[in-house]
Amino acid sequence: IIEVQDGQTLSEIGTTLKENGVVASADSFIDVAARNEQAQTIGPGYYRLAERMSAQAALDAMLDPANQVIIRAVIPEGLRMQQVVRRLSKASNIPEARFEAAIKDASKLGLPKWAKKGNAEGFLFPATYEFAPTASARDMIQAMLTRYNEAAESLDFVARAKRTGYSPYEVMVIASLVQAEGHPDDYGKVSRVIYNRLAAGMPLQLDATVNYALKKTDINLSPEEIATSSPYNTYQNTGLPPTPINQPGEAAIEAALEPDKGDWIYFVSVNPDTGETKFTADYDEFLEFKAEFEEYVAKNP
Repeated sequence: IIEVQDGQTLSEIGTTLKENGVVASADSFIDVAARNEQAQTIGPGYYRLAERMSAQAALDAMLDPANQVIIRAVIPEGLRMQQVVRRLSKASNIPEARFEAAIKDASKLGLPKWAKKGNAEGFLFPATYEFAPTASARDMIQAMLTRYNEAAESLDFVARAKRTGYSPYEVMVIASLVQAEGHPDDYGKVSRVIYNRLAAGMPLQLDATVNYALKKTDINLSPEEIATSSPYNTYQNTGLPPTPINQPGEAAIEAALEPDKGDWIYFVSVNPDTGETKFTADYDEFLEFKAEFEEYVAKNP
């Protein structure tokens, strides 16, 4: 594996190749590179090359994207922290335990000071990441926290969060609930339902929080599951759960900062396949929506 550093000239790259036994002569590499305009596109990064290559073969290999070595990790919105760890470990072949250790040290890696008890749940920002093959678990966790801080700054998150009447940490909890419960088109409405229920002192009664407590992802909870004793069970407790329940994306965070205007206090995803969700302030209408969902479940066991 050969590293090309930012700003290196073709002459310097040739020297690096010779020093690492890839080519016999730096001058030969420089000569073939000078005759190929594409050589100027060789950028910083890591390249998988063999020893004792011809200068032409080395150049061709460096121009082939298949020989660029990166760790690519796709982290979609809404993953729980353990799911993020699993993806990072799979992409990098670094043991999960190293990521877990880095997360425990998140307060030293960029986690906002106002995050509760140094808990990184909610702050491993969803995005597609590309890491150098030399990156450690700490490097990767730090990059994700840095990406969160950049997004928060672009949203003016802390100042806007305080205007909601809740702390920045509580708004991140709300954003995670919006991410878990809402279709993107409905984030603003779901956010408003949460704020309305909190203001009324009503339990949030969100399935996603019970699923988080149970480490499950069921769309239809049993009465026994709903009765689970946990601070995350928003059927049994009023107020917000103790922490975010996933890593929300920017759209869900924005919805938590600026919910739609409305008096809704109920919503039901009547068709999980399409994401169709209905909202109401009327309990009887809510029961009608619930019957629609139960009909869907009966038809889609």
